[in-house]
Amino acid sequence: MDRKIRLMNMAEVEQTLSMTRVLQLVEQAFMERGMGRAQMPPKSYVFFPRHNGDLRVMPAYLEGLNEPGVKLVNVHPDNPAKHGIPTVLATILLFDPDTGTPVCIMDGTLVTAMRTAAASGVAVKYLARKDSRVLGVLGAGGQSLRQVEAIQEVLTLEEVKVFDVVESRARQLALTIEDRFGLSARGVGSAEEMAKGSDVIVTVTPSSTPLLQAGWVAPGTHISAIGADAPGKEELDPALLLRAKVVIDDWEQASHSGEINVPVEKGMLTQADIHADIGEVVAGLKPGRMSDSEITVFDSTGLAIQDVITAWEAYRVGTEKNLGTEIDPLYLK
Repeated sequence: MDRKIRLMNMAEVEQTLSMTRVLQLVEQAFMERGMGRAQMPPKSYVFFPRHNGDLRVMPAYLEGLNEPGVKLVNVHPDNPAKHGIPTVLATILLFDPDTGTPVCIMDGTLVTAMRTAAASGVAVKYLARKDSRVLGVLGAGGQSLRQVEAIQEVLTLEEVKVFDVVESRARQLALTIEDRFGLSARGVGSAEEMAKGSDVIVTVTPSSTPLLQAGWVAPGTHISAIGADAPGKEELDPALLLRAKVVIDDWEQASHSGEINVPVEKGMLTQADIHADIGEVVAGLKPGRMSDSEITVFDSTGLAIQDVITAWEAYRVGTEKNLGTEIDPLYLK
């Protein structure tokens, strides 16, 4: 019998996922890769200079779970202002590993947002001090709220400080954090004020100039560097990376387009300076935080395994709930 293809839009995907569950899935994906049970070529890029955007292709196969898929994701920063649509637009395709036929085509924009935050949450679980109570957020875009959502699930937070170059966005995000999570939150006047006194810092900006200076970061701080996702981007003072225990998600991706890409390109940082990838830490092959005084940094570029494992969960739950629309296999005449 021919297998139908399920089509799922963002609203339908949203009915299948919670941050609690995505945190579990992303941690499992890191474990699978750490144990060598995943295939995942580095993401490839096609750039559209005339349109200030790019297309990224991200395939993966979680062998232990028998889950293959690929994400196609566009990043077009001008979209919100010019077209009224999100900067990041993604589509995920899932395949039957036995036959290679597609079984699901779904919106991947929500999956991308949730798994990005979940990766940071997992890193915080393994790399931050357990008594961390103050979160600093650099950048107040849409992903910033997701970051808080994930991190507050793995830490008992008492305060959130937000800085953005647009002061009103920082204030609005702080109000939303208070309303959504019941946390004390406030917008602050500078990146330095955000950083000083924070136990955990998450950077979520598109900057190509370091915004977080080494002198502002106290011993024992954990930093999740999320914003750098293309060559030339960097949010952290390279001196901070040289002081820290650096954990990446993938060397090929991080050295090409992650937080470490500029220091690596300049010869300031080498692969020997990297402590581990997050899969090795989650799998127990290398230690995470080893003292309350060390500074830890997680360089997150986003892995296809995170998308694929999350999308398969959405597909399973969507099928159980009869969400989406079914179409005939594409190979039928």
